[in-house]
Amino acid sequence: MAQDYYQTLGVGRNASEDDIKRAYHKLAKEFHPDLNKDKPNAESRFKEVNEAYAVLSDADKRRNYDQFGSADGNPFAGRGGGVPGDNYYNPSTVDPAHFEDMLRDMFGGMGSGFGRRAPSRGRDIEHPVEVSLREAYEGTTRIVTKGDRRIRADIPAGVSDGTRVRLKGEGEAGQAGTGDLYLVIEIEDDLQFERDGLDLTVDVKVDMFTALLGGEATVPTVTGTARVKVAAGTQSGRRLKLKGKGMPDGRGGHGDLYARVLVSVPENLTDEQRRAAESFRKLF
Repeated sequence: MAQDYYQTLGVGRNASEDDIKRAYHKLAKEFHPDLNKDKPNAESRFKEVNEAYAVLSDADKRRNYDQFGSADGNPFAGRGGGVPGDNYYNPSTVDPAHFEDMLRDMFGGMGSGFGRRAPSRGRDIEHPVEVSLREAYEGTTRIVTKGDRRIRADIPAGVSDGTRVRLKGEGEAGQAGTGDLYLVIEIEDDLQFERDGLDLTVDVKVDMFTALLGGEATVPTVTGTARVKVAAGTQSGRRLKLKGKGMPDGRGGHGDLYARVLVSVPENLTDEQRRAAESFRKLF
C-alpha cells in the first residue's frame, strides 16, 4: 500500500508550508543514513521522508495528491493511505463515449495514448546542513555522501537560514534525467553575535569614565576586532554603528555591525577610591 505522505511527515492535511518544512528538517536529521548508522531502517525511512516532502512541498503536486492520491494527477494510481476519501475518477462509471474527452481534459490531449506515460526526471532531494555564523560569513565546504561517493559542496559566503545550495544532477535518477540535490542551510545560534538579515549586534562593555567623557572602545567582529568612537554621555544600551562590518550580501557588499554599549562600573573600591567617588557624586 502506498504511503500516506502526511502521515510520513507527521503533519495534518491542513499543514502550512512552514509546518511541512519544519517537519521535514526534523525527520531528515533523525533518519539521515550518515548520521544514524545504528538504525537499520534509517535509509528506507529517509527515502520515504524525502518522497513525501518532494510532493507536499510542491503546490501543484500536493493539489494533485490531495485530489487524486497521486502527485502526477493520475486518478488510477494505487490507493494509498494518503488518499482523502474516494475522490477518484472510476473508468467503469464513465460513459465510453465521453471517456476520450475526459482524458483529453485531464491530461492535455493525450487521448488513447494515456497509458504511455512520458519518461520522468528524477526527484530533487533536500538535505539539511548546519553551519556556524563564522562559516556563513566566510563561506565553507561540506562533504556529502551519496552511496559510495563523497561529494564536495561549496557553501558561499553570506548564506542564511533557508538558503538552498544546489548540487546539479546529484538527486534521484530518472528516465528523463537525474534530479538535483539541495543543501538547506541552517545557521547555528552564536553565543556572541545576534543576526538580523545582513546586520549583526554584539555587546561591548564600556567603562563609566569613557561613557561619561567620551573615548574609544574595542568591538569584536566576526573575524577580529575594530575600534569605535564613544561620544561623551553615552548611555548603557545605546548602539554604535560600524558600517560594513556585518554579513556579506554575496555581491561584494556587507551589512553593518552594531556595538550595544553596556556601561560597567568598578567593583571592590578601596577607601580612597570610595572617597573620590563620593566627592565626584557631590559635584553632580
